[in-house]
Amino acid sequence: MKTLEKLYWLRFFLGIIAALVCVGYGLATNTIIERYAPNVFINGFSLAIIVYIVSYWIIKPKLLLRVDDPRKILTTGIGIYFLAWIVFWVLLYTLFLAS
Repeated sequence: MKTLEKLYWLRFFLGIIAALVCVGYGLATNTIIERYAPNVFINGFSLAIIVYIVSYWIIKPKLLLRVDDPRKILTTGIGIYFLAWIVFWVLLYTLFLAS
């Protein structure tokens, strides 16, 4: 597997981890029980962006010499990251909201 393919799948799994972090934060702050509250989504989205930026800072030094264009480290997998995050966040949020 090529370096950028590994990065793509890493971002997919980081999206799932970010969803777990967002739901855990919602449970810890007791905001997950609020229905249709815009701050729940804003908190989750903010945490997802923070996880993405932190992962970029961690990954960039390790992959800088392995890729042709350093900008690809930032952009590769951004779509799958946010898609995986929103799918798993909504799924987990719905499961906890229903119980």
